[in-house]
Order: sequence, then structure tokens, then C-alpha cells
Amino acid sequence: MLYNLFSKLQQQGLITPDELDNVAVQQQRPLSVRNDLLTLLYAGIVVLCTGLGIVVYQNIDSIGHMAIIAFIAITCTACYVWCFKKASGYSQAKVQSPNTGFDYVILFGSLLLLIWVGYMQFVYHVFGERWGLAGFVPMVLLFATAYYFDHAGVLSLGISNLAAWLGITVAPLSVVSGNDFGNERLIYTAVLLGAFLVGIAAFSFYKNVKKHFYKVYLNFGTHLFFIGAVTAMFVFHDAYFLWFVLIAAAAAACLKYAVAANSYYYFAVTIAYSYAAAMYAGIALLALMPNEVGVIYLGLLYGISLSVLLTWLLIHYNKKFKAHA
Repeated sequence: MLYNLFSKLQQQGLITPDELDNVAVQQQRPLSVRNDLLTLLYAGIVVLCTGLGIVVYQNIDSIGHMAIIAFIAITCTACYVWCFKKASGYSQAKVQSPNTGFDYVILFGSLLLLIWVGYMQFVYHVFGERWGLAGFVPMVLLFATAYYFDHAGVLSLGISNLAAWLGITVAPLSVVSGNDFGNERLIYTAVLLGAFLVGIAAFSFYKNVKKHFYKVYLNFGTHLFFIGAVTAMFVFHDAYFLWFVLIAAAAAACLKYAVAANSYYYFAVTIAYSYAAAMYAGIALLALMPNEVGVIYLGLLYGISLSVLLTWLLIHYNKKFKAHA
């Protein structure tokens, strides 16, 4: 049916005979469902862990703490033992998984590890009131797991734990529980951690230490840095221009990387954060004008002009990236 449609288009002169032949060739090729199956497997792991948590929560009185802890510990240990037997050992280069299920088993084991440590701390307070230590221990184990088994997904869990650990350690628990994300220490932590992760990404790439991990570090670092810096513009209004200059410098570096790496994702992300920073800086400057009506009209004109400019950049570079893909 699809071929007949393209055949009619060819008869109308809308496509060439060569393009019609390409359609026929593509229709004869088998359709790969590998990525779909992998996505389902990842989703299955997440759903399984979620279901385990719900079952534990709803039946905690009838099952008992020790039974739950023992089950999680045994299952987690079984996952790690199986993976250690199958793994080929640590290597600074990329290591291929020994089989399809390997990555999912180690991911499942890592999630169970987090559940087990969190459960032990919540019920028995094994770390006392040192909640930072409760985040630090699984963080170290997750990073070790990610590097030994060469798993980017577990590395993402480790970086998330690192951010959580720094948030708990740097900011009081009352700040975290109160969702006071305008707290100065949290902002500085986000900016510094973002810059640190970008530095780790550069180190991994240029020193060939798990070089393929650099994208994970770069992704987390970029978002953390820009979120922290843009938030700082709103919170530290008196110094907003200094933060704007810092964001502009970082954005220039990110755009340069995006063009060099032919990455539309990083280009679009940088444009989005730059738009937020530029809008705030522009409105803040216009607010210094004595004429309020003029501020409103100029603000609207500035916002529209900036939106048009950045939209044009996105469209232009999208075509450029596709041409070099």
C-alpha cells in the first residue's frame, strides 16, 4: 500500500524514479525492534522496583522488617554475584556486555542496593542522624559499580546520588524538606557541582578514562550549572549582571562544543537557558527606566525580538546539523 502511494507520487512527478526504487528497497528490509525491546526491558526494571516498593509499603506489618530486608539483600547480592561471574573485568575502554540481560541485571541490583540502604536507614537508623553518610555510602558503591561493569545507567544513578548527598550535606534538612531551593548554599552547590562534572567529562574524554562516559557527565553538568546560574540571577538580584556574564561565557563554550560535535541537543539546551538569562537581564535593565509605560512596550518588543532571533538560530542550525549528520 505504501509503495502504491509513492508510485502515484512518482507518476505525478513529485519524486524521481530513483527515490521510488529506494522506497521499494526499504520496504523489503526487516524492521528492527531492538531499541523497542530494550526500552521495554528498562521500563520493566523500573516497574518491578516500583511494584516491590508498593508491596513492601502496603504489607510491611504482615511481612515484617527482617523478612523484607533479607529478601532485598539476597536478591541484590544474587544480581551482583551473577554479574561478577559474567563480567570480563575493569577496563578504561568501553566494554561490551557479555549478553543482553547483563545490563538490566546490574541495573536491577543497583536499584535494590539503593532501596536496601534507604530501608535500613529509615527503619533501623544504621547511620544515626548522619543522613549525609546514608547518601555517601551508596554513592560510592554506585560509582564503583558503574566503572567496573561499564554501565552508563548506574553512573547516572551515582551522579544523582552525588547531587543528593551534596544537597543534604551542604544545606540543612529543614531547607530541603521546605523546598527552599532559593537557598544560597544550594545554588552555589549546583553551580560548582555542574562545573565539576563538566571538568570530569573533559578529563574522561581527553585522558581516555571511560571516554564514553563523558556524555553522561556533560549532560548532568550542563543542566546543573545553568539551572544554578539562572536561579542565581533571580535570587542575587544585585549581582545579576555578573551571573549573566558567567552564563554568557558558559553558553558560548557550549554552543562551540555543540557545533563541533554536531549536537543539536546541546545547542537547543544552551539556547533555552540563554533565553531565560537574557530575558531576565534585559527586563532588569529596562526596569531602570523612569517611564513605566515605556518599560512595558520596550519589554514586549525585546521579548519578541529575542524570541524571533533564537528561533531563527534553532531552525538555521537544525538544518545545518542535519546536513552534516
